[in-house]
Amino acid sequence: MKSFYMGIDVSKGYADFVIINPKKIPVTRSFQLDDTSNGHTALYKFVARFLSKHPNSKLFVGMESTGGYENNWYNSLVAFQDSLNILTARLNPLGVKHNSQADLKKNTTDKISAQNIAEYLIAHPEKVNYQQQNQLAGLRKQWGFIQTLTKQRTQFTNQFKGLLYLSNPELLRYGQSETPAWLLKVAVKYPSAARLKRAKTGTLAKIPFVTLKKAQQLVGDAKRSVASATDTTTEQLIVATAQQIIHLNKTIDTQTRRMIEACALPEVELLKTFAGISDKSAIGLMIEIQTIERFENPKKLASFFGVHPVYKKSGDGVGGIKMSKQGRKQPRHILYMSALVAIKCNPLIKQTYEKHQKNGKHNMSAMGICMHKILRIIYGMLKHKRAFDPKIDIANQHRRVPERNVAPRRDNARRFQAYDIKAPVSRRQAVKRLERDRSHSVLDTKIGITEPIPVDN
Repeated sequence: MKSFYMGIDVSKGYADFVIINPKKIPVTRSFQLDDTSNGHTALYKFVARFLSKHPNSKLFVGMESTGGYENNWYNSLVAFQDSLNILTARLNPLGVKHNSQADLKKNTTDKISAQNIAEYLIAHPEKVNYQQQNQLAGLRKQWGFIQTLTKQRTQFTNQFKGLLYLSNPELLRYGQSETPAWLLKVAVKYPSAARLKRAKTGTLAKIPFVTLKKAQQLVGDAKRSVASATDTTTEQLIVATAQQIIHLNKTIDTQTRRMIEACALPEVELLKTFAGISDKSAIGLMIEIQTIERFENPKKLASFFGVHPVYKKSGDGVGGIKMSKQGRKQPRHILYMSALVAIKCNPLIKQTYEKHQKNGKHNMSAMGICMHKILRIIYGMLKHKRAFDPKIDIANQHRRVPERNVAPRRDNARRFQAYDIKAPVSRRQAVKRLERDRSHSVLDTKIGITEPIPVDN
């Protein structure tokens, strides 16, 4: 059976198509169709006509994930599979980009991008999952909507604090980390220090979570306020901004509750058995992971989240090991919040955090280690479909690794030529080579070339 590969470069409202053979040679001229009913019908007729001209052949179709613009084309092509011998897949745009860069392609057009996608299907078939059925599509849409509302709330909160700094700066100390609901209600009713200092403590104490003692303190602070803004425009902006934040809070809470109620995935229930992962975090993690079968081992999952350690060094510079932070921030943010909670309520993670702190790790470095550990635990839970059990992790830690004879380390990069101290290298590199030559001479004399270096106990 012959194989052909179609690459689709999706744009807003239209897409470019090209078909190539296994030798990466185009067998059809590239063409463009609109994302309309007529365009999808034309695509079906073209594919049917092409397969009729090439009997006993299969067409592999790929398109990049472009934030939803590819959904219409993808759904149509999946429907075409009932009557046509084709397979359809979504691709990671980063993989397609790196594959085209490896071929040293300089120009970029829609036609070239479509061919790059088709060539990626040939070059990396092991990384392509055809006819993926996304069971998390509905949750992903709702999750994205919640994240959009959260960003808007952050913008309004920053604006609210900026205005409050001018009209009543003494209130800011109550909303340094988060802005409580009672503070927003106080700002709506008393948007400036001039108004708040004339408030009756009994009336102010009727606001939920504002005690009589706190009301007296708020009024007293307002009387001693150093506020510079007393105009009505600033007051109106504070009221409008605070009301908008209150509305967003209600909408976010409602949407989150509906998302949790609508989610019935067994993987989410499994993740919730880990102390530190809430309903929302479990859904967010599964939306990012999708299916654990995508990852061969925990290292692949850690790389996807960007929490794996990397060592960076170039030339003679000094290197260091840090968290890679590759990929999007959102998955790491979910993992960070889960680790933050787990440090307080999960004894296993708390013990890990305190252990690395005592060993001299910085707080954030210890937090990164905990995030990596939680991700490995999540991988094991999803892979083996088991609820969280700290005994399993403790048993793995005490698992005895069989001893093995370690051969002397050799630099494989220098297997064709030894280091030459006469080479025209930099001064720092020359010192390193000289020290290396001396150390090897000492070891060869005392120990012998084939004997391992003794380790002090």
